[in-house]
Amino acid sequence: MTANELLDSVARMLGPRLKARAEFRGETTFTIAPEHLHEIAKTCRDELRFDYLIDITSIDNFGEEPRWQLVYELYSMSLAIHVRLKLTVSEEAGAVDTVSDIWPTANWHEREVFDMMGIKFNHHPDLRRILMWEGYPYFPLRKEFPLEGLPSAMPDVAFTEAAPMEGGPFVTVPSTATTKDREPRARRPEI
Repeated sequence: MTANELLDSVARMLGPRLKARAEFRGETTFTIAPEHLHEIAKTCRDELRFDYLIDITSIDNFGEEPRWQLVYELYSMSLAIHVRLKLTVSEEAGAVDTVSDIWPTANWHEREVFDMMGIKFNHHPDLRRILMWEGYPYFPLRKEFPLEGLPSAMPDVAFTEAAPMEGGPFVTVPSTATTKDREPRARRPEI
């Protein structure tokens, strides 16, 4: 069975739960409704042998509805085929079902999406922040979040002022010097 034949059988198996199928540069994307995510993910793992969840990505379409897109990158180790599941999440709903019971690695991916974008995952076993501290009131990857950051009160642990955009510890300085000499950590701190 060729990869295209297998992907055609995937589309047939998903049947009416499939909203759209797109092919671009040899990659296949299936667009699904958010309410079918868990069921389709289980079908992909159990019947279609997509045993590896590579990543979950979130996209903010600020100012549009539905606001967010979630993209699930799946891979079948035994068949060597990659497939993408894409779905939209409205700002009003703000949540989809977890797939961490299907692919355990989704636990960390979903926590990162929650932490950075604010999308919740229903029935997640441990939905708490993974990069920002608990109690941080913002979601840094949302488009309305300013590039320079926002002030927050977290004494003795993190910045309490907005981070500067230039001159930071990891900002290189344009020059004719070699890459090694331009490396910010190679500069001696000014006293």
